[in-house]
Amino acid sequence: MSTAALPGIENGIDNDTASALDALTFASAGEQARALAEGRVSATALLEHSLARIDRFDGAINAVVVHDDDRARADARAADAALARGERKPLLGVPVTVKESFDVQGIVTTVGKPELTQNRARRDSPVVAALREAGAVVIGKTNVPLGLTDLQSYNAVHGSTSNPWDLARTPGGSSGGGAAAVAAGYVALEVGSDIGGSIRIPAHFTGVYGHKASYGLIATLGSGLPPGRRAPRDLGVAGPLARSAADLDLALGLLLNRDPELNKAWRVALPPPRHSRLADFRVLVIDRWPGVEPSESERLVAGRVTERLLAHGVRIQRPADLPEGLLPELRASHTLYRTLLGSSTVQPLPDKTTQGRLAALTPDDDSHEAATLRAPSISHRDWLVANERRFVLRAQWEALFEAFDVVVTPVAPTPAFRHDHSEPKDQREFPVAFADGVRNLRFSDLFYWAGLPVLPGLPATSFPLGLDHDGLPVGAQALGPWLEDRTPIAFARLLEEAYGGFQAPPGYGS
Repeated sequence: MSTAALPGIENGIDNDTASALDALTFASAGEQARALAEGRVSATALLEHSLARIDRFDGAINAVVVHDDDRARADARAADAALARGERKPLLGVPVTVKESFDVQGIVTTVGKPELTQNRARRDSPVVAALREAGAVVIGKTNVPLGLTDLQSYNAVHGSTSNPWDLARTPGGSSGGGAAAVAAGYVALEVGSDIGGSIRIPAHFTGVYGHKASYGLIATLGSGLPPGRRAPRDLGVAGPLARSAADLDLALGLLLNRDPELNKAWRVALPPPRHSRLADFRVLVIDRWPGVEPSESERLVAGRVTERLLAHGVRIQRPADLPEGLLPELRASHTLYRTLLGSSTVQPLPDKTTQGRLAALTPDDDSHEAATLRAPSISHRDWLVANERRFVLRAQWEALFEAFDVVVTPVAPTPAFRHDHSEPKDQREFPVAFADGVRNLRFSDLFYWAGLPVLPGLPATSFPLGLDHDGLPVGAQALGPWLEDRTPIAFARLLEEAYGGFQAPPGYGS
């Protein structure tokens, strides 16, 4: 007799196991690991549950675009055997995904480029190796934009990814597929990367948690472009996406000290969070970008987080409360960010149209648009000058963090927007609600908040704040001092404990 014919058993899973799996669908990675260690479910059953959800929902979402089912099943069986022997690891048997740009041995890495469809990885990238050593079952890779350079995750190789909250909208980019996979209940943990909000904006768009690590903290070997690159890309970092702040901290600890050359002599030991009580945090809330009227979404985010903090007795200040010179000049910082971002990778020489736009710039034009145009072809001398300004800026932030523990800002001026694949990308406009009505913002206007912690290399944790008036997720970000990543993560965790955090999108129950 087959198990499907036995009372209380369906598809080989008894009712108790099925209930346990349903309860774990939107659980944290830590909770899933505890359920496995306690024998409430098996790694094989949890994996099959994840794969079944992908089969059920991903035709519409298209988040997991590279599958490794056979190896994942073998790894799940090995995890079950290890659990039976009494072995314990932080993620033993827990299904996870990684961003498509990270190398996974034997699997192609394309970053959405058709010319890279034969770029098969010879070894796991350090972050993937770290997940495997922690016992995780890597089930596949998630979608990205072409070349990792968009706030929408679509490309000619893997198609377009949609937001579980509204399939007509993007989950963001460039870690958009990973954010969608976490939000839809496929996996509890994903590793992404961030140079312009690529972890934090997808987290904001889908209602999950994301952490941009301090620059230089997590090895990024075996990821991005060009294939086989040894030098880390300036400004770029890796970091986790999850449904709880505790999982961000868990994953961060696993991803440290993975560079095989640095590890010969150096080890990072992160300082603990500055505080263990929400009321003890000294918080600077920046609720508007200088010279720019805040959008309705920015007003909602700043107002909601301020209300919650004040209710817990948190000491809050705003930029107007500060002595002159304590807060770095944000607009000048953004122009400098654009300069170093645009010069952080080898790009083709400017075409004739771009050369014409460059020639039309006046020498005193210090706008971020001018910096973006000039950046790919600046001289090495000018880059060194910009780099020195970057380190001066970091010192300014260090001085600010003597007076504050975290700085809280919006992540973007809008919640998830509707798909728009029109070209050229830089000329797209997105409708954003303001107090006096809807205005169109340019693509380049969406990065002020996202770029803020990138230039000085600060850690930043994106955390959900519920839904807006249209039922879309919104979130904020907490910036912390360089290399004090556990402080903004702890801040987000304490808010989560007080007010809740992740909400499952409707229609994705088990």
